[in-house]
Amino acid sequence: MQIFRKILVGVFSIGIVIVTAGTVYAAHLFQTTSDAFDEITSGRMSDMRSEDVSIADSEPFSILLMGIDTGALGRTEQGRSDSMMVVTVNPTTRQSTIVSLDRDILTNMVGYEPNGTAYFDKLNHAYAFGSVDMAMDTIETLLDIPLDHYVSINMEGLSDLIDAVGGIEVDNKIDFTLDGVHVPIGKQTLNGETGLAYARMRHEDPDGDIGRQKRQREVVEKILRKVLSMDSVTNYQKILKAVKSNVLTDLSFNEMLTIGKNYTAAFDSVKSYQLQGESQTINDVYYQILGVNELLSIQKQLNLTESAKLVINQDFYYSTNGLLGDQFYDDTDYTSASEYPYEFGDKSSNNSTTTTSDSTSQDSEEVVDNTNQ
Repeated sequence: MQIFRKILVGVFSIGIVIVTAGTVYAAHLFQTTSDAFDEITSGRMSDMRSEDVSIADSEPFSILLMGIDTGALGRTEQGRSDSMMVVTVNPTTRQSTIVSLDRDILTNMVGYEPNGTAYFDKLNHAYAFGSVDMAMDTIETLLDIPLDHYVSINMEGLSDLIDAVGGIEVDNKIDFTLDGVHVPIGKQTLNGETGLAYARMRHEDPDGDIGRQKRQREVVEKILRKVLSMDSVTNYQKILKAVKSNVLTDLSFNEMLTIGKNYTAAFDSVKSYQLQGESQTINDVYYQILGVNELLSIQKQLNLTESAKLVINQDFYYSTNGLLGDQFYDDTDYTSASEYPYEFGDKSSNNSTTTTSDSTSQDSEEVVDNTNQ
């Protein structure tokens, strides 16, 4: 877990490196950096909080990291959050947790009711339907934790970042061509174009989207390693230029500085998890269906609680698709368990009738999630 600690600390320490450079130019760059982040900041407070978390007071917080599949290859559409990670940072317990979320998880699109009824779809579609707010609301409801902050970067931004750090070295295991970009097998240095293809390819990977998520994490880690190794203040301007046009966050630059200075204890222990379910096809669309115990175990890790049961929205008591709450399956071994690991409770929703997407509107060539990705 050494690398995760270095990466997390490094993300919030770039500003510190700049402002402690000890030169007049560094002071100017600090102001430029601060202005750049202020321009890309957009605020939001979780409905699960009565007041904002105070980073200035070193309170624990959570953050949603999203990689948005738009902005690359000339795309201009809203896109989808094809890479999602929830990070909890707790300096009191000296622990941080990273949970990677499978994009194909079937779940309720919170706040999206096209026919006046609750709508169930792939998790990554929440961003397409309602941008950052709906993505955060949907993930909050699924994981049952408040999300305090977010950082989203589009795929063009990833390409620009790779170029800004001078490329990244990988040992590619699969020879493939994606959208005309060929990446051969073997050790090599990837530039922005080939690095983006390496991060996006999934159909040639026998592990599918799970394999792609691993490569995306690898790319991010290697970008940050290069950032941490930079010894020239000027190099950070390239990073900021790539970030400014392609990143959206509700963290101010001053908050990032505070995290880098005051939250280092939270990275003493970093635990990493992957939330995924069982493969299932509904109305000719592929989904990941979460097991009750699988989700409950992740909730416990994020909440650091010992809740005995998963609470499912009571409005979805009557299933329309044979699944618990229209989105889960019971993965309990009842040869050793004496009671159900779930219960139906009061969660916010306006309708008990639900709709699940069909193949004609979700997996066509006209949307970001096409067959070439």
